[in-house]
Amino acid sequence: MPTNKIGHSFSPDSGAVVGIVGLGYVGLPTAIGFHASEFEVWGCDKSLKVIDALKSGLNPVGDHELDSTIPPYGTAGWNLSNSVEKIAPLCDVILVTVPTPITSDLKPDLSHILDAGDKIFSSIDKAKHTTIVLESTVYPGVTNQVWRPLIQRYGLEEGVNVDIAYCPERFNPGDTEHTVRKVARVIGCNNKEIGEGLVEFYKNLTEEDVRFVGKIEVAEAAKVIENVQRDINIALVNELARILPAMDVDVEDVLSAAATKWNFHRYTPGVGVGGHCIPVDPYYMIQRAADVGVPAGLITAARAVNRSMPSHVAGVVTDLMWNAGVPAGEAKVLLLGWSYKAEVGDPRETPAEPLAATLIGKNISVGAWDPHIDSAMYPEGVIPVDDFSEAAGYDMVILVTAHKACLEIDWMGLLDNMRTPIVYDGRRVLDLEVLQSMGWKTYAVGRPANGN
Repeated sequence: MPTNKIGHSFSPDSGAVVGIVGLGYVGLPTAIGFHASEFEVWGCDKSLKVIDALKSGLNPVGDHELDSTIPPYGTAGWNLSNSVEKIAPLCDVILVTVPTPITSDLKPDLSHILDAGDKIFSSIDKAKHTTIVLESTVYPGVTNQVWRPLIQRYGLEEGVNVDIAYCPERFNPGDTEHTVRKVARVIGCNNKEIGEGLVEFYKNLTEEDVRFVGKIEVAEAAKVIENVQRDINIALVNELARILPAMDVDVEDVLSAAATKWNFHRYTPGVGVGGHCIPVDPYYMIQRAADVGVPAGLITAARAVNRSMPSHVAGVVTDLMWNAGVPAGEAKVLLLGWSYKAEVGDPRETPAEPLAATLIGKNISVGAWDPHIDSAMYPEGVIPVDDFSEAAGYDMVILVTAHKACLEIDWMGLLDNMRTPIVYDGRRVLDLEVLQSMGWKTYAVGRPANGN
């Protein structure tokens, strides 16, 4: 098996110690996975709240699939700290899984990568030849551009004291079919020998394909375009969901017809795209394209379509309520679901937030119910609904997140409490005919308004 320069193989049998910096939706299951593969693991997060929760055996993230997998604190090989400087000299391999958000002006925010790198490279044991792997999503070139100056600053030498690599995370929270154990991985590294060693290392984590793809920039680009492609595909159906109803055509009827062709890839329109990947990653590629002087027109246009969907839906539902005779200034809307995806308590970049903000800006009262979200996480102006008995006097229900609990609510009981019985399916998953038979007026994204 390939080894690093001082003879440590990337295997649990060699006694290799693994550090995970950032114990969020990606870092925590990664740490748990390597510990289950019998590595000694140091999990690190700057949040004491996260560390304290894990020490108490509690899941600090909104992915409930992890609830029963967290090792009891004190278990052999399971170590936790909020200090990167403490764990860095103890580890042979350090994986960095910190956030890579965007700024308010839609520019990449690399501050978390810079901060983690600064603490790691200033603290590692120079005699160990530590391998540092970035897993956070970035544009091509970030790993070298941000970390190589730090390596030089702290008197380290690549290939002697340290090596850096990139292995993009592909974990999908809430998806039982694509866990850290069941996704293929790609690795880019400046040092081919270390890159091949990391292939063997990650094979301890996943049963799927792991391959060395050469230079770091190849792996970085592969990750970012995975989500750019999805953003573009979703933008197409979202744009069709705006065009086709104006022609008195239901977008879902068209997609179903088109899907009869063998090479058509089916996507579904919705109220918007959320999460920490699809609404964020395209801006990293847009920025890098601008840096090298190449336009990214298609990527930019797709992002604009998806970003505008909450505002578009807000306009549609407002018109539906006014046409139904709801008095202006008195309208009340209930959002079913707040998190960005089903069965996950993660509100990052959720389309529910801009949808609610736009409705509130139209002087419409907005309530929200989500069994996976703590009511304290709702922004100011949104009324938390903890019980459907409280949901009285609403004029419209909008399905924002397709949680199973949202789909299986007592629709008849809710109907009895409504002032105006309007439901808008923002995910195209409800049986609108059944709801209509109960007495609901039914509408959906991409469906002509006269289809009720």
